[in-house]
Amino acid sequence: MSRDDRPLKFNGVAGGDNPSTGNRRNPRPPLLLVAVVSLVVGAGGALLVLRGFPAKAPAPPPSAPPEASTMAGMPSNPTPAPGGVPGPPANAIQISPERQQLIGVRTATIGEQTLDTTIRTVGTISYDETRLAQIHTKISGWVDHVYIDYVGKAVKRGEPLFTIYSPELVSTQNEYLLAVKARSQLESSPVPATRAAAESLLAAARRRLELWDIPEEHIAEIERSGKPSRTLMLHSPFDGIVLERNVFPGQYVTPEMTTLKIVDLSRIWVLGAVFEYELPLLKLGQDAEIEFPYGQEKRALKGTITFISPEIDPQTRRVKIRAEFPNPDMQLKPETYVTVVIRTGGGRLLAIPKEAVIDTGAKRYALVALANGYFEPREIQVGEPTDLFYPIFGGLKGGDRIVTSAQFLIDSETNLQEALQAMGGMAGMGTGAKGEAPKPIPTRGKDESMKGMGIPGQQPPPSEHRKHEQ
Repeated sequence: MSRDDRPLKFNGVAGGDNPSTGNRRNPRPPLLLVAVVSLVVGAGGALLVLRGFPAKAPAPPPSAPPEASTMAGMPSNPTPAPGGVPGPPANAIQISPERQQLIGVRTATIGEQTLDTTIRTVGTISYDETRLAQIHTKISGWVDHVYIDYVGKAVKRGEPLFTIYSPELVSTQNEYLLAVKARSQLESSPVPATRAAAESLLAAARRRLELWDIPEEHIAEIERSGKPSRTLMLHSPFDGIVLERNVFPGQYVTPEMTTLKIVDLSRIWVLGAVFEYELPLLKLGQDAEIEFPYGQEKRALKGTITFISPEIDPQTRRVKIRAEFPNPDMQLKPETYVTVVIRTGGGRLLAIPKEAVIDTGAKRYALVALANGYFEPREIQVGEPTDLFYPIFGGLKGGDRIVTSAQFLIDSETNLQEALQAMGGMAGMGTGAKGEAPKPIPTRGKDESMKGMGIPGQQPPPSEHRKHEQ
C-alpha cells in the first residue's frame, strides 16, 4: 500500500471528523434519548391527573341564556312557558325556595281592611280661661285685713278674701240709712208725690250699694242695725286656686288694680298642634285622649275637642287645637306636657300593609308574588297612610299576593341581575359560559396597547431591559 492510499488520521479519529473536537462523542444520540424519556413521563403524569379528577360536566345547551347558570338561588330571567301558556311578565324575577327562606320572604293577600288612623301630638295642660277670675274693687280705699296670705291657696265659693275701708262707701251707707228713715216718715203723707219721692230716694241709694257689689244680706243688715259698716268684705266667686296676689294690709287700692287672680281647675284645657294634612280627620266635638310621658296616670283620660284654629302657624305650618278634660281630683297640673291621642275611623277599603310599599319619592311600588317563585315589581296608586295600611286606588286587586318582608333584598338582587346582564352585553368583557376563561382583549401589536400608560414608580422586567440593550 502506498502512502497515498492510506487513510488520513488525526489523533486517532477517522477522517471527516472535525479535528478540533478532540475525543468528544457525537451529541445526537443522547438528545434523542432525553426527548423520548420526557415524552413518556409527561404522558404518565397526564394520565394520573385525568384519573384523579371527575369527568367534566356537559356544557349547557346553546338555547339556555348565560344568566341561567348563575349562582344557586340568585334571581334569573323568566323563560317562556311551554305549549303557548302565558308565562310570567318580562320584568319578573325568579328566586328559589331556598333563597326565599334564607332572606326571610313573607307574603300577604290583598283584601279589605279597617282603616283606623291615630293622630299623636305633644300637648300642654293650661287653665280654662272661662274659669279664671280677677278680683277688683269698684271703690278706692285702704285694705284692712287679708284672708288670703299666699299664692296657691285653695278657696271655696263665698269664702272671704279681704276687707277694704272706703270713706265713699261709708258716706253711701249713711245716705241709704237717711233714705230709709225718710220713707218711714213720709209713707203716711197724704200727698202722693211726697211718698213717691221718698221711695225713689231709697231705691237710688240701694241701687248705688248694689252696683258696688255690696251683698243683699249686707244691705239688709245695715237697714236692720241702722248703722253703716266701716269696711267692705270681698268674697270668692267660685271654688279655685289663688294664682296671683297683689293685696296686702294697709295698701291703698283703686278699681283698676288686680288684687287677686283665682282659677277653677275642675276642668282644664290641653293645647296642641297638628299638621295640615291631618286637618280633614278632625272636627269639633271629636273625642280625644291624653297620655302622660312619666306615668303619672295609669289610664288615658278622655276629653273633647272644643276649638280648631282658623289659621295656620306660618313658622311651623301647623294648626293649633284645644281639648277640654275633666279634673275632678285636681291631679292635672297646668304647664304639664302630655301626649294628645286622637283616633279616627275610615271605614273598610281595599288596602295594602305599609311595610309592603316601596316608596321611591315620586312613585310607589309593591312586589307581587307569582307562581313558581316569580316576583313582579308593580307600580301602585295609594292614598294617605293610616296606622297599618295604605288604601289602594290602582295597581292591585283583591286576592293578589304581595311581599311584606325582605322586599328590599329582592329589589337589590333585581338591580344586581340587571347589572350582570349589562356587563354580559358589553364588548370585550369576556363573560362566556360557565367554565370558560375570559376572552383576552385584542391588542394592536407588541406593547402598543399599554403605550403611554406606565405606572409611576414601576420598572419594566429585567428581560425587557436586556431586549432593549440588545
